[in-house]
Amino acid sequence: QVQLVESGGGLVQPGRSLRLSCTASESSEFALPYYPIGWFRQVPGKEREGIACISSSIGSSDEKTYNPDSVKGRFTISRDYAKNTVDLQMNSLKPEDTAVYYCTLGTEWGQGTQVTVSS
Repeated sequence: QVQLVESGGGLVQPGRSLRLSCTASESSEFALPYYPIGWFRQVPGKEREGIACISSSIGSSDEKTYNPDSVKGRFTISRDYAKNTVDLQMNSLKPEDTAVYYCTLGTEWGQGTQVTVSS
């Protein structure tokens, strides 16, 4: 069982960028970037929204990513093998991007990191 940890959230002004990272709590033993990872976000009172996912790289060099229209062109998911993380680069942030952001692997979820976009 792997425990996921998100980091990189914070308060940012509209139009600015943030980079979130997802790693495994026992990062030295679990090579997270090789696995299929999803990023979700949730606003209190609303359903959790999937915003990015990346395919497994085990046995394949054909990387597949997905973003819904709400973030397409602004959010990018990527692997960082050196840091052993799967990152979410968020550009041109809007107030409506304010949420708690989670990474997930299968049925495992992290605790989330708060992103607040406000002037």
